[in-house]
Amino acid sequence: MSAGLFGLLDDIAALARLAAASVDDVGAAAGRASAKAAGVVVDDTAVTPQYVQNVAAKRELPIIWRIARGSFRNKLLFILPAALVLSQWFDWALTPLLMCGGTYLCYEGAHKVWGRIRGHEEHAPVATESGELGAEHESSMVSGAIRTDFILSAEIMVIALNEVAGESFLPRAIILAVVAVGITALVYGVVALIVKMDDVGLALSQRKSELAQRVGVAMVKAMPGLLSVISTVGVAAMLWVGGHIILVGLDDLGWHWLYDVVHHWEEDVDHWFDGSLAAIGGAAAWLVNTLASAVLGLLVGAVALVVMHLVPGRAKAQH
Repeated sequence: MSAGLFGLLDDIAALARLAAASVDDVGAAAGRASAKAAGVVVDDTAVTPQYVQNVAAKRELPIIWRIARGSFRNKLLFILPAALVLSQWFDWALTPLLMCGGTYLCYEGAHKVWGRIRGHEEHAPVATESGELGAEHESSMVSGAIRTDFILSAEIMVIALNEVAGESFLPRAIILAVVAVGITALVYGVVALIVKMDDVGLALSQRKSELAQRVGVAMVKAMPGLLSVISTVGVAAMLWVGGHIILVGLDDLGWHWLYDVVHHWEEDVDHWFDGSLAAIGGAAAWLVNTLASAVLGLLVGAVALVVMHLVPGRAKAQH
């Protein structure tokens, strides 16, 4: 009886060690996958604040929360199951689908660039007499943000999926779920902090401390410019990410020449910097790839914009 009890305790201890090791493995794998997707996470963070520019302060966090809920829903209810099914049985379809999403991002980015050239802001909020957005416009704006988030979320999840492709089905699902929840919380937590900086600055400006007042006033004055810069970064991010998806997708589908050209440019720039300047060379090579991807994204987006403009009904709606 005693021996059986000790044997059972040994088995339990072994299972506990195995479970702890599995948790550590999942955490480490999720960390690696999240790190690989860091570039797209930055893009996602840059894109979202543009949707709450000029919105009444009391509506900023509710709007961000609505977009965040949509992002959780995108990742956990749609993208995660689809990614698992596709990777398990239809892995050949991942690249074409991802390229379709990249084309949509390019279209969105080019549309915004064209809107700015024409002097029409795509997401300029329409305020009511009370200073708030109309319910219909707010819902439309949130829906647009969630659609854009869907593409960025898909890119994040596919990058993460590639990092854990060697895992079996259940660990892969758990790791991707951890990445989905963690990245969404991080992105929209940072976005919430960015858009509420002016309120923090206003609170500081009312403190008795002269230093706090100066910092608060500076934060309030800096916010319009900061949000404008973030909005511009968001547009550039759409073109960069969309173009890069297409660039890599073409290479994966066997059309290597364009990817090879960009890769050779990266290598040439990297070789210009040797020794102590090697870190600068790596950054410069990354910048070459980013610029090439953005130019490709703008070209693809411009073509998509022209095609969509020629679609019957769509053209009338835009006029």
